[in-house]
Amino acid sequence: MLTRFEKDRQVAFRAGQLLICCALLVGLWSSPPTRAQATRRVNAPRFVGDVPTSEMAVFWFGWVGPADNYADVRVGYNDQVLRVYVAAFDRRLWYDTSPDVAGLADWDAVTLYLDRDFDGGDAPRSDDYRFVAQFNWWEERDAYQAAYRGNGSGWVMATTPFTTTSGWRGNAPNNGSDDRGWAMSFLVPFDSLGLAGPPDEGTVWGMAVVLHDRDDAAGTPITDKVWPDGMDSGQPGTWAELAFGMPTYTPSSANPGGTVVIREGLGGAIVPDAAVGGTIPNLCPGDSYHIWNVWGNANYGDESTFNIQNQSDVADWPCFAKYYVTFPLGAVPPGKVVISATLTLHQSGGSDPGQAEPSLIQVLTVDEAWDEGTITWNNAPMALENVSSTWVDPTGFPGWPGIPHTWDVSRAVAEAYGMGTPLRLVLYEADEAYHSGKHFVASETGDWNEEARPTLRVLWGDATGTVDKTASSAIVMPGDTLTYTLTLVGSGQPMTVTDQLPTGVSAPIYYSPGLVYAPHHVSWNGQPATGESVILAYAVTVTAPSRAILWNQAVLTQADGLPDEAAVTVWVDPARVYLPQVLRIP
Repeated sequence: MLTRFEKDRQVAFRAGQLLICCALLVGLWSSPPTRAQATRRVNAPRFVGDVPTSEMAVFWFGWVGPADNYADVRVGYNDQVLRVYVAAFDRRLWYDTSPDVAGLADWDAVTLYLDRDFDGGDAPRSDDYRFVAQFNWWEERDAYQAAYRGNGSGWVMATTPFTTTSGWRGNAPNNGSDDRGWAMSFLVPFDSLGLAGPPDEGTVWGMAVVLHDRDDAAGTPITDKVWPDGMDSGQPGTWAELAFGMPTYTPSSANPGGTVVIREGLGGAIVPDAAVGGTIPNLCPGDSYHIWNVWGNANYGDESTFNIQNQSDVADWPCFAKYYVTFPLGAVPPGKVVISATLTLHQSGGSDPGQAEPSLIQVLTVDEAWDEGTITWNNAPMALENVSSTWVDPTGFPGWPGIPHTWDVSRAVAEAYGMGTPLRLVLYEADEAYHSGKHFVASETGDWNEEARPTLRVLWGDATGTVDKTASSAIVMPGDTLTYTLTLVGSGQPMTVTDQLPTGVSAPIYYSPGLVYAPHHVSWNGQPATGESVILAYAVTVTAPSRAILWNQAVLTQADGLPDEAAVTVWVDPARVYLPQVLRIP
């Protein structure tokens, strides 16, 4: 029976300069740059203490069939370990009762790949790890797992410590009867990978997962299922991305301009949606032929309500369901900044509310088009990246229009808008508890209930330009040459930047083409595109005496936007105090 897995000095003294202060800038992880080519990514949440199954990030791969396997993968971490939980839908369970390390992947097994330095490449290096674990019944776990490490050309066995726990559901392993599947939980300590603790939030590793399958004693060949699609186990450059911590979204500077509401039928909008799997009206079918031959290929694109569900017990996978939805973004005016965006769904009920627990429903992006009339569990696109989540409580029927729940999808909308594509989303969960299904209203509901249809609200604004300023040195001497650099970021609107020269410097002895010098200031006019950078520089001679401070400020204005400014302070031959040298005797 499938169990619930473990919840889950240096000191230096040196001469110092009085009057000089150093500021440490701490960078907050924001949205990554738009990817020119789709790279699958899982953003792993960080936890204090145990890593709870129901709150881990989820993704999936494979498909359901008599001889084909599918896997849900959950990922999370704490200060000590990375946890990866793989639940496989598998009709026939086979494991080696006399395991051979070299043949672990010849049976029902899973391999986890990690590229700690995220340097990719066409061969495994010493920062690349491979962890293989074969499903088994009650046998000694260590005999069914192995670790490998790259050596620059291939894989060699390693003593890298890690822990796995497996479980299964069905009739029994190693026979010809139908089963439901098995699961494997990996715990990889960070110190096993040479780290003193977890990576900083925002760190990205390479990651891949391979699901191996065996359905009979003879070992009839079955093709591995892989994530990401097209991955090569010997080429880390083909793996997906594992990001530590959840991403945030910080929009470009903008003045609010308006809000666009996108919903099926509103202003002629078409918002296709469909749930796949154990959704309404096919909740939790039990017939063996149906679940292995029909379930994964059924389409429910015309249903007016849908289910979202998952749980850690793989026996109940016929109840599991995802929801896909696509929003057109053409109503958002071109050339704008997405300030924020929300997705709203209305809950109409769910599994037994007397026993159900809250579910953390996750939103993930999709980078492939799909058809509402043909989408199924087996042909639905895999997720590109998880971007948001919201807790949804259990409830019975609350009356129409239902209970609204909102997800922050600002980052996803900004990326899709920037690429000129519709917003394609999929919602799923990593729940652990039974009775986790949550029911919602679909686009197909009647006009009488149009308020309950899935709704996207996008707040957009007009971009405002920005200016940054740096000096070639924070300390200069009389007679030195000092260079100032201005970095402008365009908004698509005409803009002007003016930089007043400080007292104590000459007229520019050099300035970038486009800059104009007038008595004791430089200026520039232009209209760079939104996001376009313009770098301008000018050099002056320092005429101020010692013990002087040079301070000046650049101011940017534009036709329709808030002004921006940037200032720099430079010290001219400041007073210095030298501390005595201190020796530390060990």
